Parts: sequence; C-alpha cells; structure tokens
Amino acid sequence: MQVLKFGGTSVANAENINKTISIILEAAKKERTIVVVSAMGGITDILLQGGKLAASGDESYKDQLRIVEQRHLETVKLLIPLTQQSRVLSMVKKRCNEIEDILNGVFLLGELSNRTKDKIASYGELLSTQVISERLKILGIDPLWKDARELIVTNSNFGFAAVDFEATNKKIEAFILSTDQNLIIIPGFIASDANAITTTLGRGGSDYTAAILGAAANAKKIEIWTDVSGMMTADPRIVPNAKAIFNISYLEAMELSHFGAKVIYPPTIQPVMAKGIPVWVKNTFFPQDRGTVIEKNVSKNSDNIRGISSINKIALLSLEGGGMVGVPGFSKRLFEALSNERINVILITQGSSEHSICVAVDETNIFKAKEAVDGAFDHEIKTGKVEPLIIEQDLAIIALVGDNMKSRPGVSGKMFGALGRNGVNVRAIAQGSSERNISAVIAVSDVRKAINVLHEEFFETTYKQLNLFIVGVGNVGSRFLAQLKQQEKYLEEHLRLQVNVIGIANSKKMVFDDEGIDLNTWKNLLENAEKMELAQFINIARSKNLRNSLFADITANDDVAGCYSQLLEKSISVVACNKVAASSSYDYYKKLKKLATEFNCQFLFETNVGAGLPVIGTLNDLLRSGDKINKIQAVLSGTLNFVFNNYDGQKKFAEVVKQAQDEGYTEPDPRLDLSGTDVMRKIMILARETGEKIEMEEIRNNSFMPESCMRGTVKDFYNAMGREEAHFKEIYNEAANAGKKLKFVANYENGKASVGLQHVGQESDFYHLYGKDNVVLFYTERYPEQPLVVKGAGAGAEVTASGVFADVIRAARV
Repeated sequence: MQVLKFGGTSVANAENINKTISIILEAAKKERTIVVVSAMGGITDILLQGGKLAASGDESYKDQLRIVEQRHLETVKLLIPLTQQSRVLSMVKKRCNEIEDILNGVFLLGELSNRTKDKIASYGELLSTQVISERLKILGIDPLWKDARELIVTNSNFGFAAVDFEATNKKIEAFILSTDQNLIIIPGFIASDANAITTTLGRGGSDYTAAILGAAANAKKIEIWTDVSGMMTADPRIVPNAKAIFNISYLEAMELSHFGAKVIYPPTIQPVMAKGIPVWVKNTFFPQDRGTVIEKNVSKNSDNIRGISSINKIALLSLEGGGMVGVPGFSKRLFEALSNERINVILITQGSSEHSICVAVDETNIFKAKEAVDGAFDHEIKTGKVEPLIIEQDLAIIALVGDNMKSRPGVSGKMFGALGRNGVNVRAIAQGSSERNISAVIAVSDVRKAINVLHEEFFETTYKQLNLFIVGVGNVGSRFLAQLKQQEKYLEEHLRLQVNVIGIANSKKMVFDDEGIDLNTWKNLLENAEKMELAQFINIARSKNLRNSLFADITANDDVAGCYSQLLEKSISVVACNKVAASSSYDYYKKLKKLATEFNCQFLFETNVGAGLPVIGTLNDLLRSGDKINKIQAVLSGTLNFVFNNYDGQKKFAEVVKQAQDEGYTEPDPRLDLSGTDVMRKIMILARETGEKIEMEEIRNNSFMPESCMRGTVKDFYNAMGREEAHFKEIYNEAANAGKKLKFVANYENGKASVGLQHVGQESDFYHLYGKDNVVLFYTERYPEQPLVVKGAGAGAEVTASGVFADVIRAARV
C-alpha cells in the first residue's frame, strides 16, 4: 500500500490534472494506491470568501459561487469527452446548488459559524476528487471514490479539528479490509465528528489526511506531490540560492514546517513517525526530480543546519513586574488565560530573573490576548505587582533547524554574529533542550535580509554576496567600476566574493537593479535613468535592507558626506574616497566611527590620505599592535609634489598646475591643493587616527600662495598665478641656489600639526621623491630613529580607484 497526495496547484486546471493522473497511473501499476486530493488551487479561498460576503449581506457572494462553478464546469469539458459529459456536469451542478443553498441561508441569517465554514469549505475537495475519478474512468480505470468523512473521526473543534485516532484507525482498517480495489480516491482536508457533522483538519490538512490514512493502512510510503521539488534549505522566493534537501529526519521536518516551511503541513509527521513510514515530497511538474524523503534515520552530513524557516505576522506578549519574582504560578495563569481563548503560543522565553515572561503568538490574536491576560491579572495590575500586558507587533520568527546542532559549540554564536553584523536586531531568543532549533524574534522588515544572511553563513560555501551602492562615477568612480568588472572572476575564485552593484549615481542620474547592474552597460543605463535625488538614493539604499550592504562615496561632495550616519545606522558600511567627513568637525568624525562600531559595520577612508597607498591601514596596524606614534612627517600632496618636481622656472607655474589638473592629480578645485588645505585635511586625519582630538583651525599653514590667487573662480585663479609668476620663480630660485628642492611637508608631533613649503637637501627622505609620489614617515616607540616609511604614487585616478577597491574588499571580508 502507498498513499499519494496531490495539492491544489497539482489539480488547479485540466492540464495539471492530466499531469497528476499520469503520476497516479504509473504508481498504481506498482502497488495498491490511495490517492488524496486537495481542492483545485484557490477554490477553498473563494468558497470561504463567498461565505464572508454572504454573512455581511453582500450579494456578490453569488459571483464567488459562479467562479467556483465555472472553473469546475470548464475543467470537466476539457477532461471528459462530449458524449460522456452530461453525468459529470450534473454532479458539479448538484454540488454547486448545495453550496448555493448554504450561502443563501448564511445571507438570510447574517451569520457564519465555524461549523458552516467547514461545510462550505468541504466542497472544494468533494468536487476535485469526483472530477478526477471521472477522468480516470474515461481512461479505463475504475477507481473507488471514498468520502473521507466516513473514515476520519474528529472532535467538534470546527476549523481545526483534532483527530480521534482510535476511532479513525478502526474505520480505516475496516475499510481497507472491506475492498480489494487497487486505486482509491479520497478527498483531503475533510472529516466528521461523532455526530457525522463535517469538520476540517486545518488549512493544508490534505497532507494530514494522507498521513492519517498511510499510518492506519501501514503504507510502505507516502508521497506528497506539490509544485516544488522537495524541501529546501530556505524559501527559494526569499533566497535565490536555496538548495534542495534530499534527506531530512521527522523531527527536523516537524520543526521546519512548524516555523513556516509551507511545503508540508506541520501535523503530517506525527502519525507516520511512530510507524517509521517514509514521506516523500515530490514535484508534480518535474516528477523526475529526486525530491525530499522524510524518515527516521538520516545519515549525518557535515552541515550542522538542515534548513532555515520563518513565520511572519507575529506579536510578542510580555508580562513584566517585580511582583513576579520568586512567586510560583504566574506562568501557569498566563498560559491558562491564553489557552482559554484558544490562542496558540508559538515561542516562549523567560529570563532567569523571573521579572518577565515573553511569548509569541499570531498577530491576529493580540486583542483577545490583551483582554484575557489583563483580566487574569487584574488584581496584580491594580496593586502594581505587574504591568498591563505589553504587546509588540510587526515581528517575525526565524529558526535554524538541524539535528546536528546538538552539542556543536558555536552555532548560536555564528547565527547571532551574522545577524548582528548586518544590523538585524533580535528581540527574543528561544532554544529547546533538544538543541534542534534556535529561534529568534526579529522585525518583519528584516526577514528577507536575515534569512539570506544566515543562508550565506551556513550553506553557501561558494561565495559571499556584497551589495554595493556607488555615488560618483567620474574619473575615479568609472575606473573603480572598470577594475571591479576586470576582477569579477578573481574575486569569486580566490576570495569567494560576489560583488553586486545595486545602485549607481552621478550628480544628474541614478539607477538601481536588485539583481546587479551590468558593468558592461552601466553608462547607458545611467544615462537613461531617473533624476538623481540624494535623499531618495539614500532612502532606497536603506529601505532595500540588503545583507552585506556597502555605500561607496567617490565624490568630493559635502552633502553626500553628511548622509553617512543614516547609512551606518542601518548597518550599511561606508567606504569614503571623499575626505569631507573624516576632516569635518571632530565630533562628526567620532560620531561616524562610533556608529560603525555600534551597528557592526565599517567606516573606511584609506584613500583620504595617499590615494591607494596603505597609509591609514599601516597607522592603525601600528596602534593595534601596541606601538605609539611620536611623530609623523609626510609629503601628502601628489599634486604639489608633481608641480614642484616639474617647475624649473622655465615653464610658467600656472602651466605646470594646469598640466597636473589635466592629468587628474588635483582636486576638482586645484586651490584646495595649492593652498595647502588638502594637506591640512590629510595630516589632521592621520592625527585623529592616532587618537588626537584636533580641528582644522588648530593646524598651522605656512602657505606659499599669494592672497591674490585665492580669490574668485578657478579661471581667476589661473590668471592670478600668471600675474604672480615672479613670486613663484623667486621661491624656486631660492631653493635651487642652495642646492635644495621644494617640498610641501606636513608635520605632526606632540599634539601639534603644521603644513608648509620647505627646502629639503639630499640627506632628506623627501629629496628623492619624484612625479606625483607621496611619502609618510612614522616615528614610533618601535621606530624611533629610522622611521617606518610608506612611499608611492599619491595621486591619479587609477591608483585612487584601486584604494577604494581595496577598502571595499576589506569591508566585505570582515
């Protein structure tokens, strides 16, 4: 004996019914078969909606009935030859007339009881199974159709009736013995109480029907045919990379189904578990797929976790008060109050202080729960011993499930660490002593991110996905995207990292794609995209709430830098090529650092000093390893170094500066470089990274630029430099005549910082500094006389882009 159950999607229309029948015929060739069938997809909902409309006095309930009738009549016409349709069509009409009579009564009474709901809902399965039986007869098979209400006995808890297994098993055993029919068709979901009144086993109860029949008949196996190829490690609608589970234990399947895995109805496992009957979950539309087998003994694999599941629309109920401490009976009274209102408790957690107890329930029950619990503790609330019941809504439960978690240290830490790094706040935690399930209550808005984070952490050994938002795709930004495209395969193969660029913006346009923007066509996509609104871009990045999110600012814009706090507060890491934030007020700089720590994300700005050179990283490594910075000397402007390396008094100073700008070495406004302001920012950032509280106005700037050059527009700046050529030539000649070179040097020592033009001789580390190179000398406790030197190209779009790239990878690998 075997039992096959087919869900609503498997019998949703004539085409699907034919697929289902093909599977039934193949199975019936092998051994005696019971087939359990659900209502056609969506029919139960339509029937119940008709009941609600009728009860509310809305005559459109008749439209719902017409939909039910029409779908079944059309299906019959497609499945049954014209010459043989009359009898089957009459059966459908008869059943629909019965439904109409009931709905008319509901309409007249204006009342819809749970008992009547069960009666109305039962017609979905009665119709679908009889249509399938008739189709089998046309194919030369004569199945026995049996009403499940004659076999399965329940109590009178309409809507979710409990099975009387002793009575039910006797009836099923007697029925099986009474017939030698090879193929039996039975409607799922429905049953009857001791008075032969129709009951139902709860939505999804057709799985349960199959399990009840299979257990009573001692079936060799039960097959649940649905629209997915078995159970998955997570909901594939949420996690695109969800993997098939080929084998799972009864207890693991029960846990997963209890916490929202929709593939199998939770009570299904219980009847078959005692008898060790394997349950297969198969795909009607891809019957060749292996599917999932649920059985008693499952070979252990290397994975601690079997699957991840979730339940949405959960509310937390918290009973708190000092009067609870050490007083027995509070928990009992709480659960009694909820039980009396038939409110199911999904999760329980209580602190060892006994000051509070917290339970999770379905959100639809909160008003009943509030009234019941506050009533039960009325005296304690009035006397101040406990607080009125506290309700929190818009929550969900996520659960890790796996038999192998038992006695495996680190699973919980790994789970909560991954959630914490992605800014998912956990409101409550529960873990049973079996260690088969770890559950956490989180915000509904975080469910998609949380499940993807956990799936990546526990199942995806191939790669980690980084979701990147980029503002600024000019000279540096476009090169960064080119480097990212070039290194795609390397990142996946060597770092197991997949970078998805979700959003790109420049000053005019912005474009988004949750699947990842094509880096071959991003320019065209951006050109034809919507208008850039910075506030909207930030809100979209926040609201997408994607795991491993990172925002890269490759601009020099004050407004963009002012948005970092909004991103960090959502655990979106920030990589800033933009120096504005780190060189703004010390309070804002510290706020951003603190937010990054608080929300488990990264605030990185290596390219603020030295472009792609590892200056800040080296400084932080020194400090983290216990060294102390005594002094920093540096040439930090690739622009100024380029200018003074190329200015010899022959070519005009303004022309050399223009050359530097044309080659991409300067800031968008070259005066920031020539005035020394950019170098001031950089030495201040380094000083701050050592722990110094310092502001821009505290840095001494010995500027070499005449005041006349710093007024007006950039064009005015160049004109003024032309008029001041004699001044620049005099500076150059003074150094050259002394056999020295001009270098714009930054100093930090004893809490003081300064920048200015210096004459350096051959003995200086700065003398042999060519082109656009930067050099930083760190004098520390460990490097007191011979400094640690970081030297290399300190300007240029390509090296700056590589510095941004390095920060992005650094943030992703945390």
